[in-house]
Amino acid sequence: MELWIATGNKGKLAEYKQLLRELPDLKVFSQGDIASFTPRPEDGKTFEDNARIKAKTLRAVKNNVWVLGEDAGLVVEGLNGLPGIHSARYAGPKASDSENVSKLLKMITLRPMPNKNAKFVCTTVVYTPTGEEWVFNGEMKGTIASKPAGLHGFGYDPVFIPEGQTQTLAELGTGYKSLLSHRAMALKAFLEKLQTVNP
Repeated sequence: MELWIATGNKGKLAEYKQLLRELPDLKVFSQGDIASFTPRPEDGKTFEDNARIKAKTLRAVKNNVWVLGEDAGLVVEGLNGLPGIHSARYAGPKASDSENVSKLLKMITLRPMPNKNAKFVCTTVVYTPTGEEWVFNGEMKGTIASKPAGLHGFGYDPVFIPEGQTQTLAELGTGYKSLLSHRAMALKAFLEKLQTVNP
């Protein structure tokens, strides 16, 4: 079975390969394996909109295999849901992870009574080889740390402390994230449904 993942994010692709490593019959590819692939702008209004845009764009060139599009981001209560769907571009169109984190911490501290409650959200849109659409969601609740810590993961992992923990995701490492992250939850739901149609 081939699964094509609509992402150009190396960190995200590495996470998927880690999460799927125990499925020996599954071959994972990404849009980066297509030399002439041009992604469409992510101009949807929701995570699901953007996940669908990614999946449909990749399916246009890979239409007889499994295709997965995903959009994920950080939703902070005290910032009225920001950065949300703008998570990857919060500090600008070509912002680095550290620049996005710096802006996030700055925006939180500018609030008179900072609310650091947050959650990571992930929505995946999957197209089967026959074109059926499946949608899955996952989330991980937590809070925002006052400063970055840890060396694992990517994105906002160095400042996100999962509920019930005292360390950031970047400190807890890939093993923890593989079991309990928003991405892991959405992927688990996909794999459970896959088992019902492809036992």
